[in-house]
Amino acid sequence: MSTQNTTNRELRSVELFARLMDSQFQIPGTRFRFGLDPLLGLIPGIGDFTGFLLSAYMLLICARNGASGFLLARMTLNILIDALIGSIPLVGDVFDFAYKANNRNLKLMQQHYTKGRYRGGAWKVVAPVLIILFAVIAGLAWCSYKAFAWLVHSF
Repeated sequence: MSTQNTTNRELRSVELFARLMDSQFQIPGTRFRFGLDPLLGLIPGIGDFTGFLLSAYMLLICARNGASGFLLARMTLNILIDALIGSIPLVGDVFDFAYKANNRNLKLMQQHYTKGRYRGGAWKVVAPVLIILFAVIAGLAWCSYKAFAWLVHSF
């Protein structure tokens, strides 16, 4: 199997993934679409963390296919915004239905690859950013869990 076929298959899987996470379902009679990401966000604590991990998949595929550090940084920023604001109770749940970070990242990725501007890998940018994001999201998930546990035991 050629490298080009593998790359095309991986990039196609990213397109399918972005659709599943952000726009798979439509509310009948409207143009409003949503995916699994906002539904996962409804699960206190672990939902936003799971959404973050799944969104990081796109970064890994792009990095493996030689995306530039600039593209990966922009995609990471979208994921970070989605994860941080999405982890705020109630406000974050509404935000998750509207922001659609995976679709934004898909558009960035498509623009990047169709213009052919990528040169080399970007692991020096991605690895530290993912580690920091993982730590931040894990901390937020832990705080959400503790707050939820406190509320349950208080009442």
